[in-house]
Amino acid sequence: MSDQFPISLTSSGEDAGKRLDQYLVSQLGDVSRARVQHLVEDGKVLVNDQPAKPSLRLRGGERIQVLGSAHAPPLRAMPEQIPLEIVYEDDDLAVINKPAGMMVHAGAGSTDDARNRGTLVNALLHRFGSLSQVGEKVRPGLVHRLDKDTSGLIVVAKNDEAHRKLALEFSQRRAKKTYIALAHGWLKQDRGTVQASISRDPVRRTRMTTRRMGGREAVTHYQARRKLDTVFGKFTLLELKIDTGRTHQIRVHLASLGHPVVGDTLYGAPRAIKARNAKHPAEKELSLSRNFLHATSLELAHPGTGKALSFSQPLPLDLLEFLERLEQH
Repeated sequence: MSDQFPISLTSSGEDAGKRLDQYLVSQLGDVSRARVQHLVEDGKVLVNDQPAKPSLRLRGGERIQVLGSAHAPPLRAMPEQIPLEIVYEDDDLAVINKPAGMMVHAGAGSTDDARNRGTLVNALLHRFGSLSQVGEKVRPGLVHRLDKDTSGLIVVAKNDEAHRKLALEFSQRRAKKTYIALAHGWLKQDRGTVQASISRDPVRRTRMTTRRMGGREAVTHYQARRKLDTVFGKFTLLELKIDTGRTHQIRVHLASLGHPVVGDTLYGAPRAIKARNAKHPAEKELSLSRNFLHATSLELAHPGTGKALSFSQPLPLDLLEFLERLEQH
């Protein structure tokens, strides 16, 4: 795609019936349809000298001008003064108890500021000054990740040597991660292992799936801690250990069993859990604004000394309060 603007295009008769955003994706090269839609919605595309909508159907013969780059500006990590709960710290690494709602690093979004603000990496850069530079520039120090709505323990590397050694621990499955989740329903077995490869959903690109061939290997072990039978339905409090660290792994695997994580509407959990057969429930429905998923423990060898390190964090207050509300009826 040219860097000279405006770019002038003229649709042909063969383009008749196409949506404007589809047409632009075909003309502008390696850009996503979502990025093109942002470009159009920002008024940076004119059709016959007038702003248009991404859904505009072409008739053929339209004069189309692209006034700005369809490529998003590069993501960057920037120091921000954001409170952090530091569980452990030395010259090589730090272990953080990440709150739910915080993105680990910058991600896709409509504006540069929105994509780059409020992340764990930004908070770490402000707190420590520098982190390891192994890997992508937008992810300094990150050896592994947690989803935005997952709370709990995450380790970060302060220098490149520590990063490489920690990354090797994770890739060779020597590091041990344990999670707590509340799932809808009672699982058929109180303990088990899910071995189902994970790949991106071809239709809903924000989701992952176990239903496609050729995905990446993923292994999740689960054990029921408690079974709950409440006026809001049945639930299972699970302890889970993962051998691999695929995107959304626990969420996808539990959903594949028909038992999505409470609060995980992306994978089939209801937004509100309605009371059943209760004459006078104190609450007719419950909802959780995040996924009931918490990284509760982490075990690894120190990258410098080789000493075994073990960390744990109990369920945060919001999840404990939700459990109490479930069980008090």
